[in-house]
Amino acid sequence: MLRVTFVGWAITLGAIAVLLALDWAALGRRPHEVRLGEAARWSVFYVLVSVLFGVAFSLVSGWDLGAQYLTGYVVEESLSVDNLFVFLIIIGSFAVPAAQRAKVLTIGIVVALALRAVFIALGAALLDLFSFVFLIFGVTLLGTAVQLFRNRQEDPDVGDNALVNLARRVLPMSTGYDGPKILTRERGRQVLTPLFLALLAIGSTDLLFAFDSIPAVFGVTDHAYIVFAANAFALLGLRPMFFLVSGLLDRLVYMGTGLAIVLGFIGIKLILEFAHRVDHQVPELSTATSLAVILIVLAIMVVASVIESRRDTNVRAHAGSLRRRPRVKEEEDD
Repeated sequence: MLRVTFVGWAITLGAIAVLLALDWAALGRRPHEVRLGEAARWSVFYVLVSVLFGVAFSLVSGWDLGAQYLTGYVVEESLSVDNLFVFLIIIGSFAVPAAQRAKVLTIGIVVALALRAVFIALGAALLDLFSFVFLIFGVTLLGTAVQLFRNRQEDPDVGDNALVNLARRVLPMSTGYDGPKILTRERGRQVLTPLFLALLAIGSTDLLFAFDSIPAVFGVTDHAYIVFAANAFALLGLRPMFFLVSGLLDRLVYMGTGLAIVLGFIGIKLILEFAHRVDHQVPELSTATSLAVILIVLAIMVVASVIESRRDTNVRAHAGSLRRRPRVKEEEDD
């Protein structure tokens, strides 16, 4: 049983705070468009930090728990691909200036960390009290997987975001951006810039993603500390990864299918966990098996996407959606 002391939590949270502060200082010093080389360096840095944390955690707590962290981290990174796709749609929809995109993503990551910390605490408490929560999480993920697979050729629409639509109706908004400002003056009064709407869209989207990612990583481990660490380190690398792979996302044409399979598999694992607690004769899926299945599915998804995108250069990937977009019927020629 993993027991993390106050000092252990303090060190972990302190390290995450330092990394966020470093990120924010780098952005605040000189807002600029992030180039491929810079994004690659930061991405390698965050992957190394995440792996080194996993090694240190394994040395302290044992390699079995270390494997749970690694598997959870891989799950969160795979789900982050969908996050990146949706963030790309949001940033494009609001025409966020190139120099402000990194800051928007960093603020969105901070919001995501805060929201997920709350969900993780609630999820851990519920799992400790009620074993049937494993069943609820499992069925939820299976339902999400089915919907994502059915609508894998769809993209989410910012117009479906109720908070953004409400803000547009009731809040005074400017007609354009004013650098990094969220609040500016226009025609003699204080108004919000479109940057506020972009941040609101990303923040509320983070909330929706938490409903999938938190149950998914609880399918790998029931230790709240490991769930939080896997989420935190995956999210920290999200900003540079966005700029590194944004040009490649359109080529991951089987992304929706792959993520649907991963979510479905974890949903089945959670249901089996519930059944095992009721009847120990029901088999469990080990952490090693979960990691192997997830890595194999992701590898097949990437290879198949590369082959398909080379075969048909006009094909484009979609983020997938939990609801089907209405099709606009083309008028037939007379």
